[in-house]
Amino acid sequence: MENERKLTIARSMAEATAQEMRRDDDVFVMGEDIGKLGGVYGNTRGLIEEFGSSRIRDTPISETAFIGAAVGAAQDGMRPIVELMFVDFFGVCFDAIYNLMAKNIYFSGGKFQVPMVLMTSGGGGYSDGGQHSQVLYGTFAHLPGMKVVCPSNAYDAKGLMTTAIRDNNPVVYMYHKSLQGMGWLGTEQGATVHTPEEEYTIPFGVAKIVKEGSDVTIVGVGLGVHNGLKAAKLLEEKGVNAEVVDLRTLVPLDRDTVFNSVKKTGHLIVVDEDYQSYGLTGEIIATIAERDITALKASPQRVAYPDIPIPFSRPMERFALPNPEKIVNAYAKMKEQ
Repeated sequence: MENERKLTIARSMAEATAQEMRRDDDVFVMGEDIGKLGGVYGNTRGLIEEFGSSRIRDTPISETAFIGAAVGAAQDGMRPIVELMFVDFFGVCFDAIYNLMAKNIYFSGGKFQVPMVLMTSGGGGYSDGGQHSQVLYGTFAHLPGMKVVCPSNAYDAKGLMTTAIRDNNPVVYMYHKSLQGMGWLGTEQGATVHTPEEEYTIPFGVAKIVKEGSDVTIVGVGLGVHNGLKAAKLLEEKGVNAEVVDLRTLVPLDRDTVFNSVKKTGHLIVVDEDYQSYGLTGEIIATIAERDITALKASPQRVAYPDIPIPFSRPMERFALPNPEKIVNAYAKMKEQ
């Protein structure tokens, strides 16, 4: 591509935030280590030098306090972005998230808007234990009142962040650590893609077919998309042409694109790093079954994290996480039926 400009997801998030802060004085950022450090994952790098500590606010370890403060600021007309460093920490501040941030528009009969973004990291694969490695997409998508975003590459990350900041509703923006472009995390190279410098938005609720195919539909989000693409290459060696769908947002969920893909291929595999039970995999499969079960030529398969705490031991963690080989095995199991 001529004039290619590749960014990591972390840099694209910071660029989108900076552009929106220049455009709108009501946008500001709060969280732990987001100032001088630029965020543990680089999402706010360089912002404090341009906007100062009044708009890039480092906070104490007080998630309940600064997320609650952000809700109040949003209701008062500001557009705060708050970072919950690890999504696993939601337990200490969940009342502020799901009873205040998510519901205050409803509770006020629409008199208040809550235009805030809660950005948070998820994902395992680097031996950080069961309290730092979950993704928990399904938890936030399950509870009403919040839009839930999860980009798989830098282009989408920038457009979705811009859309999130401009939205008048609360948005949970979830990024996978292994896609951020941080070398010490073992970055997924496929996430670093051409990203235009100019502002642009990507609408919520529009999934993207990142690889077209005819034999099986692989649905994923975040790192699951890259696992799906790698599995598609392995399947291609076996003469199987897989289609890969990147959901991009869980709420709203683009059920039409998923259904139309499955109707074409007749086979469905859902990939998710979240826990298998009561999560995204079941929701996608239910979508197809409820709409027209005859679209399926075989029982759908899901490749998700088992319902166990995430091990600290790296070999044990790798054993439990979804990967391309598990997706290929899921296809083989499907064809044995």
